Amino acid sequence: MNIGQSIGVFDSGYGGLTVFKSIAEKLPQYNYIYLGDNARSPYGDHSYETIYQYTLDCVEWLFAQGCPLVILACNTASAKALRSIQQKVLPVKYPNHRVLGVIRPTAEVVGDFSSSKTIGVMGTRGTVNSLSYPMEIAKFFPELKVLQQSCPMWVPLIENNEHLNPGADYFVDKYLKELLEKDAEIDCILLACTHYPLLIPKIKAILPEGIQLLGQAEIVADSLDAYLKKHPEMAIKIAQEGEKNFYTSGDREVFDQHASIFFGEEIESEQMHLQV
Repeated sequence: MNIGQSIGVFDSGYGGLTVFKSIAEKLPQYNYIYLGDNARSPYGDHSYETIYQYTLDCVEWLFAQGCPLVILACNTASAKALRSIQQKVLPVKYPNHRVLGVIRPTAEVVGDFSSSKTIGVMGTRGTVNSLSYPMEIAKFFPELKVLQQSCPMWVPLIENNEHLNPGADYFVDKYLKELLEKDAEIDCILLACTHYPLLIPKIKAILPEGIQLLGQAEIVADSLDAYLKKHPEMAIKIAQEGEKNFYTSGDREVFDQHASIFFGEEIESEQMHLQV
């Protein structure tokens, strides 16, 4: 089904909906298609090759639905697949399409939130092991010290709707303590996974005073707004009917139930069938 020219927003599951919500609030006039690859999530512990192939599958599907611009609202996909898709696939197969991620927009501004010039980055194993954040941040803030902490239990807790229950407290406390023990100068923590905003109430409850917590959703929305203003040739391709369409590669009923928590309103999705 071709819905027309839309902005595609992709995530391995639900987390990208936190980014999509901010994008749709910032730029409500455009048409959007959101795709969650729930049948194969989470991506965090997969190999580079697997994450790349899964991401490319979904990007090409969004292209086929009429999306000339796709946002990878997933840190793991942005870390492990974005550069290869931009450099190896688009010039050869899709020269008029663009794929953007969430890491670079965040790296461009994160240093502005730290007085001590020491920040913490919390993400999945895949994102942390890729070293994408330290490398990207160094391009814009070479003086910034970046400490990373992988949080392998956070995404499963959130995707199973256990994140607000008392059982999640242990893992929130555990990973925060492990990060803060690495350097007492940390005064800003970046949540480098789009799932993690759902844990903000628990994180703030135990976060020491003076440490700022930074999410990505508004940063990415502002960056997309700036990109479309800078590239009017892309902006004019996108239909301005304010339509939002949701697809999942997993179970629709399960997706709709969980997605409404992330997006803040009821969602009715359609099935996307993977060709694997």
